[in-house]
This record gives sequence, C-alpha cells and structure tokens, in this order.
Amino acid sequence: MADIEQILGDLNKDSFVSLLKNIIGESKYVQNNPPELIPEEDRVVTHVLNSLLPYSTTTRGGPLIVNHVSYFPKRGNLIVEYPGTEPGKILSFVGMHMDVVTANPNDWDFDPFSLSIDGEKLRGRGTTDCLGHVALVTELMKKLGETKLKLKSTVVAVFIANEENSSITGVGVDALVKDGLLNKLKGGPLFWIDTADKQPCIGTGGMIPWKLHFTGKLFHSGLPHKAINPLELGMEALKEIQSRFYKDFPPHKEEQVYGFATPSTMKPTQWSYPGGGINQIPAECTISGDVRLTPFYSVNDVINKLQEYVDEINENIEKLDTRGPVSKYVLPEENLRGRCVFFLVLSPWISPVSGM
Repeated sequence: MADIEQILGDLNKDSFVSLLKNIIGESKYVQNNPPELIPEEDRVVTHVLNSLLPYSTTTRGGPLIVNHVSYFPKRGNLIVEYPGTEPGKILSFVGMHMDVVTANPNDWDFDPFSLSIDGEKLRGRGTTDCLGHVALVTELMKKLGETKLKLKSTVVAVFIANEENSSITGVGVDALVKDGLLNKLKGGPLFWIDTADKQPCIGTGGMIPWKLHFTGKLFHSGLPHKAINPLELGMEALKEIQSRFYKDFPPHKEEQVYGFATPSTMKPTQWSYPGGGINQIPAECTISGDVRLTPFYSVNDVINKLQEYVDEINENIEKLDTRGPVSKYVLPEENLRGRCVFFLVLSPWISPVSGM
C-alpha cells in the first residue's frame, strides 16, 4: 500500500483545478430541470475524455478502457476501466454525475457558471455536487493510466448522466444497469461518489421513495360526522408509521464511528388530493416521501416493516387517534372503513406492494 501511495503521489492541484475550471464552465448547460432545462452531459464528457483518452486503448496510449454510452443525444455516460491482474477482483467508483441543480445568477454573490477561487475555496455550481467529484475521479484514473500500476483489482469509474431529476428515465445509471453494463461491479466493493458535504450522509445511500394513499368518504364539512376525513386519517396514520419506524430503525452506533450527519429517516415531502371546495371533506389523499437509510440496516427489512405497519393500521383503524369529538375512520351504519394503501415508488410511476 505504501508503494502504491508513493507511486500515485498527491493530487496534482494544477491539473485538477484546470480540469474543474473547464467542467464548471459547462454548468450552465448541464442544469437539470425538465422540461425547461435538459442537460447536455456530453459537454462534461468531452473534458473528461480529453484528460483520459491519451492514456487509453482507444489511442493506444495506455491501459484505460473507455466506453462512452449514450441513450439520448448529447446525454452520455462514461465507463472507464483500469484492468487489474487478477480476474474477478474489482473495485468501483460510481455516481459521479455530470448534471447539476439549477442556479439563478441573481441569487449568487459570484458567477455560478464559472470557477472562481477565494483563498482555499473553489466556488461555482457543481464544485461539491457533483462536478468536483467528476474532476477528482478523472484525475485518479488519469494517474493510474500514467503510472501503469500493477494492481490485483480492476478499478472502474462510472460517470453518469441524469442524477438530479427522475422525471425522465432511461438516460443514466438506470439504463446502464438495465443493459447489464454494471453487472461485473457486483464482484467487489462499490463506492457511490456523490455527497455535497464533508461527511457520509444518508443521501449517498440512495432512497426508498414511497406513497401512502388514504381513502375516506366525501361529505360536506358542515356535517363532518357523516364523513371519513382522509386528511385526518393520513396525519394520524403517518404519525403512527413514523413512530414505529424510528423505534425499529433507531440511530445505529456505527453511524458515529463513520461520522454520519444523521441517522436513518422517514419523512413526508409531498401531499396531494383531487381538489374541491373548501367546504368539502375530500374522499381521498396521498402522502409521498422517502426513507433515507444508513447502510447498517436492510432495505428489504424496511420495506417489509412499512407494509406491516400499514396492514396493522387497516386492521385496527378505529384505534387510531382522532381529531375532535366527531372525527372517525369507521361508519358502521354504512359499512365503511377508511383505509391506507402503501406503494413503493419504483420509477416515475408507482407500483403497489399490495392493495387493501
């Protein structure tokens, strides 16, 4: 390890800053907020290729195997591989995305679409999320190509498109996975290189997007005793679900060891209902959100538990807390019960885990 570190040396700051300057210069054109702003990630790809192709098999200048994969025009992904000596041994860095969130120059004290340097600070849209990571990993792969280190493990870097928005799919890492282009990464540790802060954060582990759909009975708000209010049902059911989640998935002792900023969380982020007059109790509503899970818990365990919570709420819905003397979730004389359905959001559409 000492020999490897000595050969690789420290980060070439001049080379890194020069590359980052070029990449940040494209940030205006890789803002991701469709339909108004569709990023052109190939603008960033061009700068990465300019750094790596001289050390690639493409130009016969080095060992790097470079694969530029596009599913939409101007929206490419880049897979860069440095071959190791032992078949099957692999280490990968994935998630360096070449799109950014939007920036309004009027809200910034400096130009967000160009790199500026303030002492030790590098400033510009994407320096931390995630164009800085693109430049950093590019420099690593470049150094491997230059030095031709003999490593047992193959090292793979996957630069991706379309991370900042999920309304358009089949562009980035989802398409690469679907086509099997990342299958061999399963053979070794994979590091997801995407965080906008200086410690591990729950966002780096991805998320479990969910929806809870609540059904009640529509009625005039002047006669609330004849209604089942899905908004009240949703508030109380979500409170119960969150309470049970935090009991079953509390802060883990390993989170402090690795410096996680927060433990696992389950948070609502959106609320919707079909609309209607302000004097009308609606028939249904939907609460959406996500679970952010630290890597010390199982995703499947969480999904199964969420379904279990919902099943038990439906079976015992009359036991939920109510909102006032006439708030209720069961109308026995009409043989009606409020209900909750849990959906796991797998893509821009939703797929029911079960319907109750």
